[in-house]
Amino acid sequence: MRIGELAATTGVSRRLLRYYEEQGLLHPVRLANGYREYTGADVAAVRHIRALLAAGLPTTTIAQLLPCVHDEEGRMVPSSCPTTITRLRQEHSRIAGTITRLRTAQQALDAILSTALERLGPVPTDPPPPRPQEA
Repeated sequence: MRIGELAATTGVSRRLLRYYEEQGLLHPVRLANGYREYTGADVAAVRHIRALLAAGLPTTTIAQLLPCVHDEEGRMVPSSCPTTITRLRQEHSRIAGTITRLRTAQQALDAILSTALERLGPVPTDPPPPRPQEA
């Protein structure tokens, strides 16, 4: 199938599919006319890429993990690659650390905002609507 068919089948834009190829996540065959030719395996690969991106993994990590996943009853399942669990744990730890830092930042911002509201009083969050123009 061509890139347009893959885009329609997966719901992923052509531009994003080209990006996945640039990142080494997809490896379509190039025809003599330069067109990309995809297979059914690429449909599954795009589903896996989307799932791993949704889990917060960067494309460099996805490139390492992609060969280690397969479909089982419509679900992505990790295979027994030796580093899969270690890599997933590292990413889990990285994301947990980011969440902790964001919560700390949110608490600091809440304190600043609370102090500002105590001193300044409530401030409208939206600008007033524009006045109608007179004729």
